[in-house]
Amino acid sequence: MRLPSLFKPYLQALAETARRGDAREESFYPALSELLTAVAAAAGRADVHVTTQPRPTDAGNPDFRVWNGTDRIIGYIEARTGKRYG
Repeated sequence: MRLPSLFKPYLQALAETARRGDAREESFYPALSELLTAVAAAAGRADVHVTTQPRPTDAGNPDFRVWNGTDRIIGYIEARTGKRYG
């Protein structure tokens, strides 16, 4: 799957969640988790796993933890929703 085509379902999911009008930041997490997993798979890293709202760490409370599925944490992600002004 081409990388740009991975973003279409992600953007559609974001739009659908926003369209409901009652979403909080956490409401958008499933869409981002699916995008991260799809990008990893497209890059040949199907072993990558994404944990949404993992347990707190020494570094704080990340929104996502990305790991290799067995024994190594690849990184943490802190998500923020954009706010529209005006």
